[in-house]
Amino acid sequence: MHELAITVIGPDRTGIVADVTEALAEVGANLTDSTMTRLRGHFAMTLICTGPSPAEAEKALESLSGVTTTVRKVSPEDSSADDGESWVVSVHGADRLGIVAAVTRVVAAAGGNITDLSTRLAGTLYVLIAEAALPAGASDQLAEQLAVAASELGVEVTLRRADSEIL
Repeated sequence: MHELAITVIGPDRTGIVADVTEALAEVGANLTDSTMTRLRGHFAMTLICTGPSPAEAEKALESLSGVTTTVRKVSPEDSSADDGESWVVSVHGADRLGIVAAVTRVVAAAGGNITDLSTRLAGTLYVLIAEAALPAGASDQLAEQLAVAASELGVEVTLRRADSEIL
């Protein structure tokens, strides 16, 4: 059995998620982790699945028209690794160059690993929501450093513990 990382990118259209997942199911691919989004009319999906060889998955996805796909074999995740404590960083403010770079650099400097990130631009308002795995006890210092970065960027930044009920 193989573990695969697959990406699918193309213009958004009705039924694209069904088409991708049906093609993969037909070759025995079991989806274990996935994310998909629509970005200004474009579809982007990344998933991890187990089952077929990379060649079988690539062949199954060839029938999809108008999308670009990649299939790559990956190693299984080491489940014994400690990911740390889960926290959410939220940023709201006027759009400007470098917000994501500055905020994620502060998180990385505190030993945090960004595990999920989403941004949206609505007019001139920029919103960033990131989930980060932080080392135990790092949140107080990170909150201080994020406040400094927020001041320099002219945005509002909040740090809160992630709700354990949410995936």
